[in-house]
Amino acid sequence: MGWKEAAEPVLTRMPTVRRPEGHVPFKRKLAWTAGILVLYFFLTNIALLGMQADGATDLFGEFRAILAGEHGSLLQVGIGPIVTASIVMQLLGGANLLGLDTDDPRDQVLYQGLQKLLVIVMTALTALPMVFAGGFLPVQQSLSLGGLTFDSTQLQVLMFFQIFLGGVLILYMDEVVSKWGVGSGIGLFIIAGVSQRLVTGFIQPAEGGFFYDWFQIIFGDVDLTGDTLNTLLLGEGQLIALVTTILIFAIVVYAESVRVEIPLSHARVKGARGRFPVKLIYASVLPMILVRALQANIQFIGQILDRTWDGMPAVLGQYNAQGEPVSGFFYYTAPIYSPEDWMWWTGEVAQATWMVLIRISVDLTFMVIGGAIFAIFWVETTNMGPEATARQIQNSGMQIPGFRQNVGVIEKVMERYIPQVTVIGGALVGLLAVWANMLGTIGAVTGTGLLLAVSITYKLYEEIAEEQMMEMHPMMRQMFGRED
Repeated sequence: MGWKEAAEPVLTRMPTVRRPEGHVPFKRKLAWTAGILVLYFFLTNIALLGMQADGATDLFGEFRAILAGEHGSLLQVGIGPIVTASIVMQLLGGANLLGLDTDDPRDQVLYQGLQKLLVIVMTALTALPMVFAGGFLPVQQSLSLGGLTFDSTQLQVLMFFQIFLGGVLILYMDEVVSKWGVGSGIGLFIIAGVSQRLVTGFIQPAEGGFFYDWFQIIFGDVDLTGDTLNTLLLGEGQLIALVTTILIFAIVVYAESVRVEIPLSHARVKGARGRFPVKLIYASVLPMILVRALQANIQFIGQILDRTWDGMPAVLGQYNAQGEPVSGFFYYTAPIYSPEDWMWWTGEVAQATWMVLIRISVDLTFMVIGGAIFAIFWVETTNMGPEATARQIQNSGMQIPGFRQNVGVIEKVMERYIPQVTVIGGALVGLLAVWANMLGTIGAVTGTGLLLAVSITYKLYEEIAEEQMMEMHPMMRQMFGRED
């Protein structure tokens, strides 16, 4: 008996959100999407019962904009377990270790069940060290609730189950959006978190708010007698962060419009023509979430080892009082988060110049090569590769003018563009993410978070426009195979 036969009774019985039996009207999709978004914000504002607010450390730290959720809330783990499970499944699928054929309906159910089970396991493995190791989420000594008194150990167990419940909820919220709403839940949660931080970074009436700080500068409440240029560019003025934020918006929108269009014509309907666009960012920016999540998991392990291993070798890393790596493996593999992490000439960087340069090189290499690799995995596992695309074109009754109507012929034409554009686009997104992180952004959302939010929003806009068009012209759903 193979692993599929042994695991099938469990994987096929995993709780799942039922797919709609027919076409879901566009307004109902928007309602489901808006409802899940409201629920997401509601859950991020529910504090963990039993947690002591003082001394809590966010293990995800600077990755919070990408991994969504909210520190100290019911959604403590965010989309981290979902992304980690996706990394594992893509690596196993890319190496063909699972033996699953995603074209087979039975294997599709097993794949989805295995991924869902892996997310649940990852949620538990992520929550355990947060609560029980290193004091990342300090617990109250005791708590009286409804006539019952809980000691610290019982409260730790209670906190674990709260975090675990939040991780499972966000898994099924993502599934609801994917099946009944518009776009994906993961993308929606990233947009929500980044947008909240970005708006706060602009308008909050306190230090760190862009407009508030410039009000202080204009009315002379900020001392400009020292290094004025540095204050305006990197300090309270945040001019470099503002320019970077605007450029990210402009570059992503431009990159989304750059494409190679392959002409198509209908085999039976004379005059019916179309184009298949191969965008520069063909695999989208979602593979970048996988790369950053891999880095987040490395840093996650480093912080746990620092808190629990007293004699951790210096070669692995040393941490300062704020829980940040200052040397060793975990320092060099930590992403560049802001200008203060690498501008050694400002005197704010404690590390030697050669150490900073190594860290920049590792981050750049990790993002560019990792972006290209995960983009390839993403294209192959989401049926966007040359073979799957050729079958989709063939099944829609379209063909490439001047070529025989044959799947193999269409696939060869697609192989001229899709693999190359996938690699170039993945590497370009990685390079852009590092550059944006190095210069910083308004609201400290990180360059990667802003890059993801802008690109996902752009694609969400395209999907909404497509849904509206198909709502107005129902026959188009049948032409594009969207009629359920």
